[in-house]
Amino acid sequence: MGETMKETVRTPPFSQFEWLLSGRYLRARRKEGFISVIAGFSFLGIMLGVATLIVVMAVLNGFRKELLDKILGLNGHLLIQPLESPLTDWKDVAERISMIQGVRLAAPVVDGQALASSAFNASGVVVRGMRAADLNNLNSISGNIKQGTLQGFDEGQGVAIGRRLADTLSLRAGDSITLVAPKGAVISMGTTPRIKPYKVAAVFEIGMSEYDSGFVFMPLPESQVYFNRKDDVSAIEVFTSNPDKIDAFRRLVTEAAGRPVFLVDWRQRNSTFFNALLVQRNVTFLILTMIVLVAALNIVSGLIMLVKDKGQDIAILRTMGASRGSIMRIFLITGAAIGVVGTLTGFFVGMLICLNIESIQTFLSWLTNTDIFPREIYFLSKLPAEIAFRETSAVVIMALTLSFLATLYPSWRAARLDPVDALRYE
Repeated sequence: MGETMKETVRTPPFSQFEWLLSGRYLRARRKEGFISVIAGFSFLGIMLGVATLIVVMAVLNGFRKELLDKILGLNGHLLIQPLESPLTDWKDVAERISMIQGVRLAAPVVDGQALASSAFNASGVVVRGMRAADLNNLNSISGNIKQGTLQGFDEGQGVAIGRRLADTLSLRAGDSITLVAPKGAVISMGTTPRIKPYKVAAVFEIGMSEYDSGFVFMPLPESQVYFNRKDDVSAIEVFTSNPDKIDAFRRLVTEAAGRPVFLVDWRQRNSTFFNALLVQRNVTFLILTMIVLVAALNIVSGLIMLVKDKGQDIAILRTMGASRGSIMRIFLITGAAIGVVGTLTGFFVGMLICLNIESIQTFLSWLTNTDIFPREIYFLSKLPAEIAFRETSAVVIMALTLSFLATLYPSWRAARLDPVDALRYE
């Protein structure tokens, strides 16, 4: 009979009574109010940590995507520069490259620096000569014309300038802009600067202030004359259907060029910028993970206090035949419930903020009467948020893992508690 009383009652793992007791411990009574406060702060910490991580990572992804779209919308995914001899055969090379499957555009360009001036101001600019057909195929330019038109761009001597440059020089479509290039006509005394006025045919606005204030587009034949080019071009900008697969295009473009060329892809041209964004994303993720870690540590402290407070209950359960595994699972469920509910709530809060971030930014700007997202600083016209499924899943999995790990030690202590010692110190 005595041996029978000592036998432990075996119940299936995570049985109904384990869930019942776990739920009861989550609803603390008056004398256990402090434990309930710790559990509440743990829930809030995990919820805010997960929501903050999701929102911040989405905004950083949005920044990268918007900047990538704007940079690659103006500059090619692959830049072809001549080797050994100038690109006098640029028409044939561009035509052969444009035949490659996946190449959207192969645009010959002439690049040079100049000083743009008006009667009111002056500013340094990059002058890019392009054919009208190629310029019309750049949606970042042709799709964002704010004043004037690109019709007849090749025939006339008009130029297209950015909106911020037009504002700086106080110009509108139809006005005259003067371009000063350091290398002009060669005379007996040396080289003289070339100064020539041009009509502003169109004003564009990409949405990235660096480009809207620093680029002037000129007809390709005129740019060849202006920069003393003898029917050659500076380079050929190649735009592909998928910039992430640029390595495959490098080999195809090299073969199609049919002459010695030097290739530079968009990753090499913007490596410093995008590497800085990558480092920023990784460091931000690690720093914000600390919020979730602190909340998980609150779960540890709260459960340890709960185990100490429930020592008598644990002793009674053990003497009634509950196994160590059942005791451990009861407190495991109690702590994990805080983490799971906090993580899921934080996930939904973060997604809600990401989907309405522009409205929230507008409301906060109106409420504080300040410009929270100035275009001059961030180079973008609106606050972007791009939700990445992989990163969002990583945040949720990380928060759930930390929550479960935080419950292991207190649950193990509860399972190892000796009933006699527990009753002795109650």
